[in-house]
Amino acid sequence: MSDKTIIFFLAVVVCLLFLVVLYQRFIFGRGIQAKIKRMNKKLEEILETGSDEKVMVFTDNPVLMELGGQINRLLIDRQKIRADFKREEISSKKMLANISHDIKTPLTVILGYLEIMRLNHADNEMLKKVETKANQVMNLINQFFTLAKLESGDTNINLGKVNINEICRENVLEFYDILLQKDFDVDLFIPETAIFVQGEKEALQRILYNLLSNVIRYGSDGKYLGVFLRQDKSNVYIDVVDKGKGIEQEFASNVFDRLYTMEDSRNREIQGNGLGLTIAKNLAKQLEGDIFLDSIANVKTTFTVSLKKITY
Repeated sequence: MSDKTIIFFLAVVVCLLFLVVLYQRFIFGRGIQAKIKRMNKKLEEILETGSDEKVMVFTDNPVLMELGGQINRLLIDRQKIRADFKREEISSKKMLANISHDIKTPLTVILGYLEIMRLNHADNEMLKKVETKANQVMNLINQFFTLAKLESGDTNINLGKVNINEICRENVLEFYDILLQKDFDVDLFIPETAIFVQGEKEALQRILYNLLSNVIRYGSDGKYLGVFLRQDKSNVYIDVVDKGKGIEQEFASNVFDRLYTMEDSRNREIQGNGLGLTIAKNLAKQLEGDIFLDSIANVKTTFTVSLKKITY
């Protein structure tokens, strides 16, 4: 075999070895990329769903194994932080409920003594003022207590079949006198045929009471109240409408926040404390429904209660 042949043969062998090395690196690189993509997809899924899963890494590559371990350590820390926050949140809500109860008890006694004194012909005018203020504080405490119980999960709501037509009529009638005094135009559309929803009578009464109070408190400039009951195949909707000042778009997302009040509620006959709509929204959620807001300032404001329809 000549030298040229040997050199050519060696060159071919070297080229083949080089090609084999390149191929192995290419395949190896693609394998690592595929594993990293799978890890990234799983991590994204865990973060989006909030699950307690871990990122699994099936590889003998020490770098990928270490990376997977560090990711899982971060996920474990995240889960601990979430669990601690949840415990603190529940604890604070229960504390608020207990404080509300502790304040409510002496107020009840004070109101009882005030009533006795008024009935015994003490200075009635002054006692009435004190009694009014004490009742306002009691009302606020009651609402705090209700909200705290709702948010801590201590409220027992027994879902059942409720005639929503009757609930709507009863609540509008409850406000009839004040609507008459304020010269409101009232539009009602409540079908004669009974419509049934999944709910609880007391919770539904509270939701509608708070929404109608809100119309009188904030929408009285428009002198209008509309209550419209409608339905589709799976849901029932109650639209509570006013034509007052409305809510600017920038504030619309805040109306269901705790203690959020509009400034012009300060001097209304029905005082606002920023809890009514929050309680209504929470109650609707407890009934597996919701409340939505649609407002065009100085034109029309609509709060829509969505509830599950029962057809059997």
